[in-house]
Order: sequence, then C-alpha cells, then structure tokens
Amino acid sequence: MAAGCIPAVNLINQAGGVLGHKLECVVADTRGDPADAVPAASQLLATQSNLVGILGPSSDEADATAPIFNDSKMTMMGDTGAASFDQNAYPYFWRLTPADDVKGTAMAIWGRQKGFSHAAAVFGNDIGSQTDVPTLVKAFTKLGGTIVSNESLALDQGDYRTEVARMLATNPDVLFIEADAQTEATFLANLKDLHGLIPVIGTSLDQAMYQAVGGAIGAQNMHDFYTTIRPLIGSLGTSTKTYDQALLASGSQVPKPDQWISDPFCPAHYDEVNLLALSMIAANSTTPSTYNSYIPQVANPGSGKTLVYSFDEGQKALAAGKQIQYVGASGFIDFNKFNNSTTGFEAFQFQLDGSTVSLGTIPIDEITQANS
Repeated sequence: MAAGCIPAVNLINQAGGVLGHKLECVVADTRGDPADAVPAASQLLATQSNLVGILGPSSDEADATAPIFNDSKMTMMGDTGAASFDQNAYPYFWRLTPADDVKGTAMAIWGRQKGFSHAAAVFGNDIGSQTDVPTLVKAFTKLGGTIVSNESLALDQGDYRTEVARMLATNPDVLFIEADAQTEATFLANLKDLHGLIPVIGTSLDQAMYQAVGGAIGAQNMHDFYTTIRPLIGSLGTSTKTYDQALLASGSQVPKPDQWISDPFCPAHYDEVNLLALSMIAANSTTPSTYNSYIPQVANPGSGKTLVYSFDEGQKALAAGKQIQYVGASGFIDFNKFNNSTTGFEAFQFQLDGSTVSLGTIPIDEITQANS
C-alpha cells in the first residue's frame, strides 16, 4: 500500500495539493486479524486528525472493519478480495481490484485452456486464500474438469509431506495453489522430493514468492512448472510511466522501490489515492460525506468526458470546467452499482533471472460467463 500511496501523495503535493491541503500517508496496523483490527480502526478514527480517506481494509479484517468506517462516513478503498463485497451494501466502500472469487474462476479458465483435467487445489487456511476456492472448483468443474484433491494448509509449517502424499494419491495433472511464500516453498519442495513437480498455477508475482519458491525448487523448475495469475494491468503509457517514475523516485520512503514495479496491487493503490484527491476537487470538499459520491464521476466512462492520466492533468481539466475520466496506472476504471470495478486477468511465467513474461490474458467476459 505504501508503494502506491507515497508516490501518489508526492505527485499530488508537487502539483499543489488538494484544495490547498498537502496529503500524507499514515499507517495503521491491523495485524491481519479481526480482533486486532477493530480497536485499530476505532483508534485511527478517534486519534487521526484530518483523516480524509483509507486504503483498505484488507481481506482478513474487512468484514469486521468496513462497517465501522462506513458508519463513520469515511471513504475506503478496499484491499479485500472477499466475495461478501461482490454485492457491497456500504456506500463508503469502493473496490478497484478484482474479488478473490473472480480470481479463482480465472485460474480455472487458464487451467482448462492448457488442457488440464484433473486438478488439485492446495490453498492456505487464511481467509484471503480460501475465498478463491469455491469459484475455482465451480468453474473448473463447469468447464469439464475435475477437482480430485482439495487441501487447506495450516500456514508456515516445517513439513507438508503428509498433505503432499494425500494429494499425489489422487493423480492430479495440475496443482492450483495459493498461500504465503514460505508455505508454498515448503509444500513444493516436499512435492519435488517425494514425486517430482507437476504444473503449478499460483497467484503471486512478487519477488518474495520468487525468492522463496525459486530457492526451494530451483530457478529452472520455477520457470518450467510455475505459472501465476494476476489482475490485468492495462499498460497505458503515460499513466503507468508516471507511476513507475514516481515509485522509483520515492527513495528512502519506499525501501527498494523497484521490487514493487511488477506488483499488480501497488498501481491500484496509487490510482485509489488519485481518485480520492480528484473527487475532493470535483466536490470542492475534503469531507468524505461530501466527496464520496463524486468518485464514479471522475472515474467512470461517459459521453463528452476528457481522459486524464494523472492527478495534475485531472485537476487542470476540472479547473477548466471539464468532466473527466481518470485512466489509471492499473487500467481503465468503471465502478458498478456495488462500487466494484472489475478487470480481467493475465498469466505470467518467471524467467531464470526473476523477471516475468506474459503468457496471455483471461478477459473479464470469459470470467463472467464461467462464473454464472
């Protein structure tokens, strides 16, 4: 989140701020746990002066904290993939990244397109990972495949040989997996030792995953066997370049900023801050209860709207009396009646040096059809 928030705030402040105010990114740690998140959310609202918006909440605590922020009329840009927000009822909750249940469907489509028919699903027992499973199973089955094994892994154990052996007994031809980096590394290392690897379709593209799993099974095996599915970033020239440059220029504010260049969520967080700021300008107010309803006005497509690719372009167009459509570093944005903006997905392969190459895309219309 910081790798998205800080570059956005830096550029906004360089452009004069929002209605004469400079912005700042402030961190509130929920520890990814509802029990810790509720007091953290309440403390944030009670103690943080001039709070104008929130990036989050995330998957593990969103169901607990979104009602708190909504009741306080505080605009939030959810980082949760929980299906409970697919038909979101909170007017102050917005989601720019695809839901996890959509991601599960995208994984199933890619697996079937590659000819796999007998799949093992191995997902961490955390909320974020488990949300993928029902739609993965549903879509893979609907498309003619069979889920022969469905394992829920306790995270960060030292050995998964029992789970690996149980999975292997079902003879899968592909492994769908999502867990944290260390859990995936241990599971796949055990699989390699007990049997040898089979094709893997995962969901993480970050360097922590590459280093952990690549270190456990070898860079060549990571290249040969591991495909990752992530939200489609719409490489849109100016907006993406502006974000990348601002991220790399963030210096000590974002340690090792280049590690976040390929992360699909960082550009979305950057876009979220820009959307909040442009909505404030459009509403001529920094009060969430006033500017919140302006978010789709500055984001969604519309007749006669001027396309803008940065905060600075947007504020100048608004000052000139124009209606705008902000096109972000994460692609085109179009919020539906549930305040969700959904995009397609893209499949990637790791190279031996840790870089990635695209293998193809899964369009949103295919996902919608398979998820129906």
